[in-house]
Order: sequence, then structure tokens, then C-alpha cells
Amino acid sequence: MKRNLFIFSVFICLFSIQGFGQKASIASADKKYERYAYIDAIATYESVAESGYKDEKMFQKLGNAYYFNADLEKAAKWYAELFSMNKEQEPEYFYRYSQCLKTLGEYKEADKMLEQFNKKSGNDLRAKLFVSNKNYLEEIKENSGRFNVTDAGINSEFSDYGSSFIGNNLVFASARDTGGVSKKIFKWTNQSFTNLYSSEVKSDGSMSKPERFGNSINSKFHESTPIFTRDGLTMYFTRNNYLDGKKGKDDQRITLLKLYKASLIDGQWKNVTELPFNSDQYSVAHPALSKDDKTLYFASNMPGTKGQSDIFKVTIKEDGTYSSPENLGDIINTEGRETFPFISDDNELYFSSDGRPGLGGLDIYVSKIENDLSFKKVQNIGAPINGTHDDFSFMIDSESRNGFFSSNRVGGKGYDDIYKFTETRKLLCEQNLIGTITDKETDKIISDSKISLFDENFQFLKANISDNKGNYSFEVECGKKYYVRAEKIDFESNEGTFTIPKSNGKSILSLELEKRIKPIGQGTDLAKTLNIPVIYFDLDKSFIRNDASFELAKIVAVMKQYPKLKIDVRSHTDSRQTTQYNEVLSDRRAKSTRDWLIKNGIEASRLTAKGYGESQLINKCADGVDCSEAEHQANRRSEFVIISME
Repeated sequence: MKRNLFIFSVFICLFSIQGFGQKASIASADKKYERYAYIDAIATYESVAESGYKDEKMFQKLGNAYYFNADLEKAAKWYAELFSMNKEQEPEYFYRYSQCLKTLGEYKEADKMLEQFNKKSGNDLRAKLFVSNKNYLEEIKENSGRFNVTDAGINSEFSDYGSSFIGNNLVFASARDTGGVSKKIFKWTNQSFTNLYSSEVKSDGSMSKPERFGNSINSKFHESTPIFTRDGLTMYFTRNNYLDGKKGKDDQRITLLKLYKASLIDGQWKNVTELPFNSDQYSVAHPALSKDDKTLYFASNMPGTKGQSDIFKVTIKEDGTYSSPENLGDIINTEGRETFPFISDDNELYFSSDGRPGLGGLDIYVSKIENDLSFKKVQNIGAPINGTHDDFSFMIDSESRNGFFSSNRVGGKGYDDIYKFTETRKLLCEQNLIGTITDKETDKIISDSKISLFDENFQFLKANISDNKGNYSFEVECGKKYYVRAEKIDFESNEGTFTIPKSNGKSILSLELEKRIKPIGQGTDLAKTLNIPVIYFDLDKSFIRNDASFELAKIVAVMKQYPKLKIDVRSHTDSRQTTQYNEVLSDRRAKSTRDWLIKNGIEASRLTAKGYGESQLINKCADGVDCSEAEHQANRRSEFVIISME
């Protein structure tokens, strides 16, 4: 008994020691985690977890450490452990787990997590985007298959990413260690800090051996994502908060990222200066330039950021100063990560995001920048560029449709790799809605008419003026419904509607305008002038119906306005029934119409009336010809022809 008690006591002691040791290990890992030393933190957390110890906070941090290190497969394992312990988690864990499940190809389970995320965080733009795009996989499938992708041929076993062109040289960031015996390690990834490298793109598309780019630029900390002005004399790039041998830190003693500028002087990059909207307290990174070099785009988590990082822009002024940073807004940014912007010569914004319905990790998206600097619909550029892992740092030559992007996808050579591609078909469907404005009566063109474009909800979009040939044109989005209104002084306005096809090309919507004040004279048919439709009679009847009375009142008003005006009332039928029957019926109807006008105050001497039956058809629909009801309707008409005005 005493022996058993002794063994039990030893067991309790050992268990207590083990528990104390696990807590000490977790505390140590927590400190590493808080310093963003994720690789070291992971090693400690996993050692404790594999011993059988379970802790909700530990699983959260273990999943996060892998998630922030872009290893979503392993993050999925620990988020699964987290949810098996407690399904009631903060909304963000539902979103992160869904991203990890996509990396594993488990889209149905990922969507279930997003459903829960939406319930817990309905005001989150990521949730709204998911709810409004539940068929996102079908849309991405439609956008896919437009690229031929191959390895760029410059990758190492380390991280290579973030490329840009200067002349024929591709400049990119790499963690490959070429710096001698000692190397400085970035604790986040346990790799060397990245420096800038350059590789010449040869005429056959092959690439030269990468060499360090700009010795005065590379430091002992991170340099990455350069962008160059059109003249090649100015470079913007990302670097850790380090300049002139001094390293800056935030309040948590973390060295963040900043944007820097350098000038090419006598073949050397000199005068490295940081941009004025940097701060020790937040990161600013990954610059991109507009085609005219007057707007600088970048990613940051500065105050005013909606998510983990947003895309901002500043105007580069003539004197070299900068405007205040402007957030690109909800059309582009979400509560997730928006990063790595690129502006093509076609004025398209490409960027990476994990806040939109995608294939997993960071996906690459594109939005056309309008002339007024607003953004069109954001679209996922599809596979094979986008996949289940992080895809980012996209750049394309708008003429050749060749380009590069970076990814940490399976099958790569290193941590991140650079891939080259050729685009075989453009994604952005380009359509022009065009038309001609003419006079309805004369068919003459109408120039200088105001043309307004409205969306399907009748919200005004933009306006145009018809040219000297009566033509107008609008750039519109494929697959959308639009309303067009034409207006001109002395004319009645007219509207038309058109649904744009889902293919590149031109759509035509021409409009006719009628004059408000129409000249009348001998031979004028007042039915056309006054827009009087067919005067309807009941079947085989000739008495005037109430709806016809409303139209005939217009004739009375004109005849009273012009007391000397005389009119011949003419009635016509279609070819159905016999010729004799139609003549008799139409004549009765013409005289019935004349009698109604007399009854309503018009002198009999000013009116004549005759029925013409089917003798004056205005189309092919004679006896025995197969015609539609609309074609027959055109022949059943009433005319009020002016025969004299004196």
C-alpha cells in the first residue's frame, strides 16, 4: 500500500513538473510570437502540442503563426484543433480557417465557415462580398485559362518575389545569401533578409544569372518591390525602417517597413531618402506608379486603414512633394489584406487580396481605372495564375501581354518563386455603346443633343453630346443593362434601353427625337403630327369608343385653334375579310369619326370622310400573305389629312 502511494506521489510530482514545464515553454513561445518570430514560436508550440497538451490560446497562436507565415496547410491543422476544442471563436478565426480549407481544396467546408463568419460579422465587407458572390467559383472559372505560366528561371531555394522592369532588366527581391560568412536572419521566416537582384531578359525570353542590384541600395535589412519612373532616373522601393545606419522601431520595439526614393546619378543609385508619409508606428510598402508617373500607389496599415492592410495613393506634385495619402475605398479595400498594387499602361489596377471570394490565400484581382479615377468592378484574374496558395506581385507589359508574378505554390523551388506568363486572352470585356440621334419625321441627323447614360436602377452615370454626324459613344461594362436618354431644345426627349453582351465589341442604340412644335400644312396627317395611334373600334362596329374619344379630342383642339383648317378623315383596314366588306366597314368608321367631330363642335363643311378598306396597304400583307398581328395592325390606321388651311 505504501509502495503504491509512493508511486502515485511520484506520478503527481512528475505530472506537476511536466505541466509547469509546458507552461514555461508556452510563455517562452508567446514572447517569440509577440516579436513576430513565428518560426521559433512554432517550434516551441508544436513541441508542447505533440506531447498531448491542449490549450485554446496556444492553438490560436499556432494557427496564426503558420497563417501569417503563409503556410496555410499547416495552419489548417491547428485551426481544426482549435475548433474541435471550442466552436465559439471570434469571427476572424472562421475567416482564416476558411482560407486554409481552400488551400486544401475543401471549398464546400470553406464556404460553411464563411457562412458562419457572415452570421457573426454581417457588417464586414468580406462577409457581404461572399453573400453577394456565392457563385464566385463559377465566375473565377470563366476568367481562368487565359495565361501560359512557366518558371521564370531565376529562382533560388529561398524567397524570390516582387519584380519590376528597368530597361531589359528584371529587378526583384531575394533572400538568397551571397553575403559571406555571416548572415542576418529575419525571425519571421528564419531566412536571410531580402536584397534587390537584377537579371537581364534576353531576346529569346531566357534570363541571365541574377546579380545584386545597386550596392548602395542593399542594406543588412529587407529591400524589396522596386518601381522605376519612365525615364529610369528615379526608383521607389521598400525597406525596413533603416537609413544612414540608424534603425527605427515602433512602440513595441518592432522595425516596420517604409518607402524610400533613390536617384540614378552617374550610373549609381544615390540620395536615398524616406518618403514623408512614412511612420515608425505603421508600415508603408510595395510602391506602384501610374503611367504618367504622377500618382504613387502603395500598401499600408496606416490610420484610416480598413483591414490588415489597404491600398493608398498620393499625388506626386510638380515640386516633388506629395499629397496626403488617400485610401482607395471600399471598391478596392476590405477588412483583409490588400497589397502589391500594379498599374498597367492600360490603366488597370492589379492587386492581391485575401479579403475577397477567391481560390485561397492571396489572389490577384484587377479593376479598370476610369477617366474620372473611379474604379470598375473588381475581378479575379483566374487560374492558373491564381491558385490555392499566395499569388501576388503581378506585372504585365500591355503591348506584348507578357509579365511576371510571384507565388508560394506547391512545386516551386523556394519559399516564394517568380513565374513568367503570357496572357492569351484579355479578361476585361470592353464594350462601346454607340448610336445616332435623328429627327423622327425627316430622318435628318441631330447634332449637339445631350445624351445621358443611366444604370439599370436609373442612377445617372455620365453624359455626352452627339457630334456633327449625330453620333454618341459611351464605354460600358459587359453584361449590364443601361438606359440612354437623348434631349434637345425644341424636341421631345426619348429614352432607350440596352443590355450589353458579355463579349468585346460595340453595341448600337440609336434614338429618334420628335419636334415639340411641328409645322403643319396641306397634306399633313394630323394623326402622325399628334402621335395619335389607331382609332380602335369594337369588332365589326363603327361607333366611337371612350379610348378613341381621348385621341379625337386632340383633332378637335387643333381645328378650333385653326378655324379655316379643313380635314379629310380616312379609315383603312387590313386585308383580312373580303374587299367589299372592308370597304363598307372602313367607310362607316370614317363617317362615324366625322360625325363625332361634328358633334363635338367642328362644322360639317370643314370635314370630309371616306373609307379605303384594304386598297392602300402600307406593307406586303395582302390577301393570302402570311403576316404577323403587328404587321396587320400597321394597316389598320386612321388618317386626318389637311386638305385646306384657308
